[in-house]
Amino acid sequence: MLTAPIGLLGGTFDPIHIGHLRPAIEAQATLGLAEVRLIPNHVPPHRASPFCTSEQRLAMVRLAAAENPGFVVDERELKRDQPSYTIDTLISLRTELPDTPLCFLMGMDSLLSLPSWHRWQELLDYAHLVVSMRPGWQPDYPAEVADLLARHQSQDIGALHRQRHGHIWLSDNLPIELSATRLRALLAAGQDPRYLLPASVARYIAQHRLYQAEP
Repeated sequence: MLTAPIGLLGGTFDPIHIGHLRPAIEAQATLGLAEVRLIPNHVPPHRASPFCTSEQRLAMVRLAAAENPGFVVDERELKRDQPSYTIDTLISLRTELPDTPLCFLMGMDSLLSLPSWHRWQELLDYAHLVVSMRPGWQPDYPAEVADLLARHQSQDIGALHRQRHGHIWLSDNLPIELSATRLRALLAAGQDPRYLLPASVARYIAQHRLYQAEP
């Protein structure tokens, strides 16, 4: 018998902020996720190296998880030396949780770039994809993504509970136009980041003088 699904949110989290957390909170409530696992990357394959160390980013993710009931931290990608490929993480989790539906949480920008991901055709063999998108937005899907949606999109929440993997759920979320790049620029300028990230994370950043402009 299957257990309740869990959510998986990977990212550089440099730093973690409401643009990461708010869609995950909404997915947790809407889909009835038993928990949400925050999975910080060690070596992100699709972007430049992080500004902060793995230890600093892990500390911030732990603080954010502690402020959100049902959120936990999964450190497996930080323990690898190779790039943090999502398919490797999903295979590892599926081995550990054979009877748990896995819901990999991502933004629409990630879905649109999915064909550039390592072994992207295999992701749905291990998890559902839960995609956060702005209400009313009609993306221009690449042909490969459009085909994937035609074959796997579902509007049945129950299907995410009844099956371990294989569905794509598009979720309308509150629009939050915030990126880690924009937040780092704000912090470097000495501006107040209040309400843009958890208070405990803001205190950690201030205490350790992270993301400050070069003197």
